[in-house]
Formats: sequence, structure tokens, C-alpha cells
Amino acid sequence: MNALRNLAMTRQYLKNNMHPADVAKDIYINRDTGVQLPRTTTERVKAAFVVLVRNRELDDLRSSMRDMEATFNYKYNYPWIFLNEEPFTEEFINLTTSMTKANVSYGLVEKEHWGYPPWIDQDLAKLKRKEMADEGIIYGGSESYRHMCRFQSGFFYMHPLLDDLDYYWRVEPDVNFMCDIDYDPFLYMKQHDKKYGFTISLREFYSTVPTLWNTTKEWMGLNQKYLVPQHDPENLMKFVTDDDGDSYNLCHFWSNFEIGSVAFLRSEAYQSYFRHLDQAGGFFYERWGDAPVHSIAVAMLLKASEVHFFNDMGYRHGPFQHCPDGPDWLSKGKCYCEPRKSFDMSFNSCLPKWMEVTNTTVENYIISQS
Repeated sequence: MNALRNLAMTRQYLKNNMHPADVAKDIYINRDTGVQLPRTTTERVKAAFVVLVRNRELDDLRSSMRDMEATFNYKYNYPWIFLNEEPFTEEFINLTTSMTKANVSYGLVEKEHWGYPPWIDQDLAKLKRKEMADEGIIYGGSESYRHMCRFQSGFFYMHPLLDDLDYYWRVEPDVNFMCDIDYDPFLYMKQHDKKYGFTISLREFYSTVPTLWNTTKEWMGLNQKYLVPQHDPENLMKFVTDDDGDSYNLCHFWSNFEIGSVAFLRSEAYQSYFRHLDQAGGFFYERWGDAPVHSIAVAMLLKASEVHFFNDMGYRHGPFQHCPDGPDWLSKGKCYCEPRKSFDMSFNSCLPKWMEVTNTTVENYIISQS
């Protein structure tokens, strides 16, 4: 902890005293020595952090930004994009821009992306929310949570502020990034033709998605042209089903952390899938989350080699965390989390399933550090 604290102080000192022209260059601080050095590569990726956030979440967001800037973005200065269904306050804008030297953009969510489509029976939706709340289902009674899940499933990547991006990194308020990131994950994704990256995988609550799989099977039956062939050795369907497609095993990537391809989500294949789900009404009559929606789409439409487990990133979104158990990462101050508290091997984790389906181990996901 002392090594990490000293390193953080060194970073902050250099950040405050570096000339702005130097900040824009590819410069970083060696994690072991604190020495300011030029990076070995100057290739940049069209990418940004994308955050759906409300004004009242300002403090929690600044905490997340602090971690991201301290562990990664002070070296690369990738831009931040903030989206809100209401206008951002002056305080929010001032206090978030002060957290980074990177460019920051603020966008308003379109009304039709945060409301009921005309085919939804709002009285029925209200009744279903009450039933789920009475059953004690998490977020079962929340109307805004459903709008959020629908927006994250089908619209955030269509916002004009993402038009020039190849990749996005989703960040949430009140999360922690607990390891130094000594390489550019966006560049890694680009160079290795990755379309989706995750850190935590777990099982969804069945009560929130009882008809999601049957609705998905309807779409698959009509859209075989988009699917990775079943005989392809890189087919990922066994990650989300244990019985050759009869049912959903509830495994999904926890989408509060994801690094993804904007082009993939904007593709006709993904858009067709989302439109089918949207017409079915499950975002409002049930409580379909964007995490199972994204994950099932990844399993149907992408190959194993196009998906990456970011094992080397320490990440926490309460109550779960992923902490890598890499060689010397704790003793050298690279990480400040505890591997024994990692969710990876918990009963409800789907990471073992992912390793089984892809025939990999955690060692396959240790990226060579610069």
C-alpha cells in the first residue's frame, strides 16, 4: 500500500507540474521507479470512456474518474463522454472537467430513447413492476432502471458523440480500478481484432428474464445468416446454454465494465436482434438487463477470438470484484486489491464456464506489460 500511495503522489505531482504540451504526448510514469518516460508507441485509437450518469451521482463519478485517471488515463488522455437524460448542471461540468486533462463531452439522451415506445401498454408495465416489487426482485419496481437497461441495450452507441469512435469503454459511478494498466487496451483490441472485452461474468436472476431466451430463439430462427455456424470451433453458444439451445443458463458478462466495438453494436445483426427484443416488450413487462442482452448477442454473433477477458484489470462494482493473481503485481504496487476476494471462482461466477468453452486458462489473458 505504501508503494502505491507513493506512486500516486508522484503521479499527481507530475500531472500538476507537467506542461500541457507534454501531457498531450505519449508520456507515462514507470510504475516501479516513478520516472517520467516516453511511451514506445504513438499509435492512437478512436476511442473514449462513455458514462451514463445523473447529476446527483457527481461524487461517485468523480471517484471513478480518479481511479481511471490514476491507473491508466494520465498516460493516454482518452476523452470522456457523459450522457444524461436531463441537462448537466454547471457544477457537474466544472467538477468533472477538473478531474482530467483529456477532452470531455456532455450529451443529452434523446427523449424517444428514454421513454415508452408506442407499442408498450404502460398500465400493464406498471402492474408488472408492482408484481415484481412485491416479489422482492431487485429493481423490480423501478421504472427508471428499465429505461436505463433499454437505453444501454439499444441506444447509447447510437449517440452522435460516438460517431467518430471505433471503441468505447463503459464506466459507471462508484467503481474502482485497482491495478495499474501499463498498456493501451483500446490498441490491444484494435491490433487483435477484438470486438468485446469483459472482467466479471456471473448468472442473471431468472425472475428478471423468464421469456428472454424464447424471444431470442425466435430471432435466431429468422436470422440464421447472422449467426456463427454451430460447427465452428469458435462458436460461443455453449457459454449461454447448457442444453444445445433449449434454455438459457443465465451466464452473462457484467456490462458495467465493458470495452467494445462501436461498429459491432451498430451492425445490422445486433440492431436486428435489439429491435426484435424491443418489440417483444420484455424491457418493460419483465426486467431485461443490458448485460444478458449484450452477452447473448456476443455469444450468437462473435467468435471466441473476438472476445477478451481483461484478467489483468482490477475492477470493483459492489458487491463484486475481479482481482488478478499475477506474478509480483501486489508486491510491486501494480494492484491494491486482494485476489482471494475475487469473484472469479465464486459459486455464481461464469468465468469457469468461459474457460471451459474457450479452452483457456487465466494465463492466456496476461498481456505483456511495457
